[in-house]
Amino acid sequence: MKVVLAPDSFKESMSAYRAAAVMREAIQGVAGGSETEIVELPVADGGEGTLDVLIGAMRGRLIDVEVTDPLGGKAAAHYGLSGDGGTAVVEMAQASGLQLVPPEARNPLLTTTYGTGELIGHALSHGTVRRMIITIGGSATNDCGAGMLQALGARLLDAGGREIGRGGGELPCVAAIDLSGLDKRLREVRIAVACDVTNPLVGPRGASQVFGPQKGASPQMAMALDAALSHFADRIAEASGLRLHDVPGAGAAGGLGAALMLCGGKLEPGIELVLDAVDFDAHLEGADYVLTGEGRIDGQTPNGKVIAGIVKRARKAGVPVLAFAGSLQPGYESLYEAGLQAAFGITTRPMPLEDALKQGEQSLHQAVANVMRLVAGTKR
Repeated sequence: MKVVLAPDSFKESMSAYRAAAVMREAIQGVAGGSETEIVELPVADGGEGTLDVLIGAMRGRLIDVEVTDPLGGKAAAHYGLSGDGGTAVVEMAQASGLQLVPPEARNPLLTTTYGTGELIGHALSHGTVRRMIITIGGSATNDCGAGMLQALGARLLDAGGREIGRGGGELPCVAAIDLSGLDKRLREVRIAVACDVTNPLVGPRGASQVFGPQKGASPQMAMALDAALSHFADRIAEASGLRLHDVPGAGAAGGLGAALMLCGGKLEPGIELVLDAVDFDAHLEGADYVLTGEGRIDGQTPNGKVIAGIVKRARKAGVPVLAFAGSLQPGYESLYEAGLQAAFGITTRPMPLEDALKQGEQSLHQAVANVMRLVAGTKR
């Protein structure tokens, strides 16, 4: 039997690499495990951890820099450069990620993407770079990429001609956007923006109303931020002629997707980009099963997340997919119609989230072992 292991990270519990290793250990520990060919392909969809997956596939290296964190302090971060130097990989979460802000300090009126702009600027300094991949999942921000634009030379001016401050709460003050100083090196590279969602910029499914609450926004704040993003998008349209309000994916990372389109970026499903980089389709040849998983499977999963992308590719190859999750919530069921064979929650009993995260590896190991005992039995 041949099994391909392609998990995402189980956030705050284990990385994609560790999840793949746990799956492998579980398979090797059950009957028939020693006779099974196991291929480990950790993946990601544009969120935290995508940088490591891509740079590993490109045989590249990480470059350390200091940047502005979401609250205006300093953060140690890194970006990647491919082995041939032609591709730079920037992970927004390194500079502007939710994990950089303590829960009690999360406030999307204040958080900024300025550090992401600094990361991009550093990456552009390599004269060999002709392609840039920017992954934008897991943000702490809702500023429509305003901070990133400022870091790259754009001027966001109020009615008095003064530069606005940072954070989503400043966007209603923008009277004009001056793009004349935007870093000209952006024109010399092809920018692929790895998205893990398809949400538009504004409206009921937009950045603020859907994702604002997890970044600290109250319902009232989310509505105010939605109006702020709409106002800023109007100013973008005046400055560039681009109307980005309703573009699928423009709402990713609190509107950073829209700002990167303004910089010439092309929004792409992050999981598709990663699966191409790890040569996933070739590894499916001769496979009997694909095992995947992530921290939570829910109603967002079918919309461009890791498992949806894997199911789509595996179905074309005729390979069944088994998915594992720390939390299995309603809304993912359409994946069965798309080709998912089965989904399993790995938590064996009610417990506090903190305990579930600590026991994640043990729970995943047990769940995979149990399922593979059944699989091995049916293969006899």
